Amino acid sequence: MFNLILFGPPGAGKGTQAVKIAEKYGWVHVSTGDILRSEVSQGTPLGLKVKAVMEAGTLVSDELLIEIMESVFRKNSKAGGFVLDGFPRTLKQAKELEGMLEKLGTKVSLVLSLEVESEELAKRMLKRAQEQGRKDDTEEVIKNRLVQYHQHTKPLIEYYESKNLLKNLMGMGTIEDIFESLCREIPV
Repeated sequence: MFNLILFGPPGAGKGTQAVKIAEKYGWVHVSTGDILRSEVSQGTPLGLKVKAVMEAGTLVSDELLIEIMESVFRKNSKAGGFVLDGFPRTLKQAKELEGMLEKLGTKVSLVLSLEVESEELAKRMLKRAQEQGRKDDTEEVIKNRLVQYHQHTKPLIEYYESKNLLKNLMGMGTIEDIFESLCREIPV
């Protein structure tokens, strides 16, 4: 099983690229953001719990996210691989993910990180908010999400670098160009 983590700040294009990678390799795309937004729109107990957290642009608890991830991996135990989009976001989540994967007899195979300039990120997220009607992408929330990303997620870059699993790539250019550069890094 090949387990790919796709990193990048909000608006970097992780979701778009993760879907394309999952389709190309026949892997399962796992977007914690999509899972949580779906729960909110369905008004499930989980959705009600996370609605206020998401609207404020803060992060959902590590325990809840690990529980969701383990459920997804168990439901798809025959998959040839997974593309994790938006998870892990903290060092604690990364370590808990490792423990969960080890328990399931697998591990993180590769981490690809998309680098995009802040001004471009803000433009992309405001455009996405208008096109998709996403209430969680206001200017204030966007700024907060970028601050959260830099505070909590950046240490993961060093963590995965120390494990020789990380490759940094520019997330600027056309969707196809970025996709091709990502695929060149995937050794399957």
